[in-house]
Amino acid sequence: MSSLESSRSAATPMLHFLCGKIGAGKSTLAARLAAPPRTLLLSEDRWLAALYPGEIVDVADYGRCASRLRNAMGGHVAALVAAGLSVVLDFPANTRRSREWLLAVAQEAGCPHQLHYLDVPDAVCKARLHARNASGTHPYKTSDAEYDAITAYFVEPEAAEGLCIIRHAWLAGEEVSPAAGLL
Repeated sequence: MSSLESSRSAATPMLHFLCGKIGAGKSTLAARLAAPPRTLLLSEDRWLAALYPGEIVDVADYGRCASRLRNAMGGHVAALVAAGLSVVLDFPANTRRSREWLLAVAQEAGCPHQLHYLDVPDAVCKARLHARNASGTHPYKTSDAEYDAITAYFVEPEAAEGLCIIRHAWLAGEEVSPAAGLL
């Protein structure tokens, strides 16, 4: 066995999931989690923007399109893990139903998982959201009213859901600007 093969077999593929309100820093953390070799980042926002340009104008549109994407991606993600890759799913795990889907993907893949829960106050999320909207770097702009409507569906994860939860708590005084990389 070559040293490359032995180093691949020594690393167990992992699935990473993200939970947190809009602007909590999920995509920034996802990019950091995807930095190691043999780790792939899949971003729901980027896939939705590419597959459904201009079609997602409200929460109902998002739900319909996101459901289609999840149905298509589950088996593909499991195949990526079976091929020896770790996968970071930058798909919001913000409801019990979305977390049930993610747990089913992990079970199909037969690998360990981590749910990264970014516990950030609404005021901080909204400040980050405003900065993100102004930067123009995200495929979607979200208003305060949309933030409030989407956040109404948010359900904090619980250990009883069977997920390995890693809580990332926001600390008072943390930078909120895009330059800090916390958007």
